[in-house]
Amino acid sequence: MANILRKWIESDRRELRRINRLANKVEKYADEMSKLTDEELQAKTPAFKERIQNGETLDQLLPEAFAVAREGAKRVLGLYPFHVQSMGGIVLHEGNIAEMKTGEGKTLTATMPVYLNALSGKGVHVITVNEYLSQRDAEEMGRLYKWLGCSVGVNGAEKSPDEKRAAYQADIMYSTNSEIGFDYLRDNMAVYKED
Repeated sequence: MANILRKWIESDRRELRRINRLANKVEKYADEMSKLTDEELQAKTPAFKERIQNGETLDQLLPEAFAVAREGAKRVLGLYPFHVQSMGGIVLHEGNIAEMKTGEGKTLTATMPVYLNALSGKGVHVITVNEYLSQRDAEEMGRLYKWLGCSVGVNGAEKSPDEKRAAYQADIMYSTNSEIGFDYLRDNMAVYKED
């Protein structure tokens, strides 16, 4: 049993070292990004999208795109993600769970992987537990995303079908888990495909 536990702990340490090395690559872009004008920093978004169309992967763009999101957050929100938040963003981008306590900056941590994945043009859904958080986060973090050239939508229970469609078509959509579940059910109960 001790041998299994030791292997598991060593595996976790290796994974943390890998994530830390990737976050260090993000840090290496900090000075470069800080020297860019607002217009030059904002121009990174269409440049990233073009690089994706030319075959570059999100994983290849991650260090530079995270650095752009960090610098943008500093300029627009007055907040600058810490190294450990970059690590949390990497964990989220890779489809894993990053557990953070209240006040440790979950919302800011998420901006980096949300921005990166929005570059793909496939849309990113940020799911919260209630509509208050969806609306708040879409407004607060939406300032950053819009500044970087991404569209932001909010899906809520009170939205009309047309408003919901617009929210789902945004680069980044905020919604609740229950509302997305009900939208799925509504879509499957529609009589006509256009509905």
